[in-house]
Amino acid sequence: MLLKPLRRLYDWVLHWAHTPYGALALFALAVAEASFFPVPPDVLLMALGLSLPRRAFRYALLCTAGSVLGGALGFLIGAQFWHLGKRIILAYVEPQSLEAVRAYFLRYEAWAIAVAGFTPIPYKVFTIAAGFFRVDFGVFIVASLLSRGARFFLVAGLLYLLGPPAKRFIDRYFNILSILFMALLIGGFVLLKYLL
Repeated sequence: MLLKPLRRLYDWVLHWAHTPYGALALFALAVAEASFFPVPPDVLLMALGLSLPRRAFRYALLCTAGSVLGGALGFLIGAQFWHLGKRIILAYVEPQSLEAVRAYFLRYEAWAIAVAGFTPIPYKVFTIAAGFFRVDFGVFIVASLLSRGARFFLVAGLLYLLGPPAKRFIDRYFNILSILFMALLIGGFVLLKYLL
């Protein structure tokens, strides 16, 4: 069954919280996800925060820093390596949608970045496109910092407040939550295609 490998992956991710590499893995995943990698860092953030709730805010800070750094890397890819950036973007949107992305940046600049940074919409599409469309880098960094920080600190706050009961809840309802998470992730991609 599909959920058994997911359960093993969840248990494997949880083990990182008890190794010296958990925080480093979270930072690296946040950098990669914001610029080219498809898996969001929230999964590892939740696993680490659930295992050690007193460190949840430290993990959120690390995740935010990694994500903003990864966003800057995505911006650089879009600005200087468009041949590579275009291939990454076209994995998520149709070629004719690039004009709609440009229109969003022209009209909503900071808001477009903030919405992509906070919601399940693939953030990397907007980081790379921001570089290509020459969005003001200062605006890009501030909007990324605020939106990604809000997202990750919201998760950390819930983990800190709920702690062990949240872990028991996830352990008990893992299959349902996995399906819900996948639905939200797919919904983000569908929303992106709908908006563009």
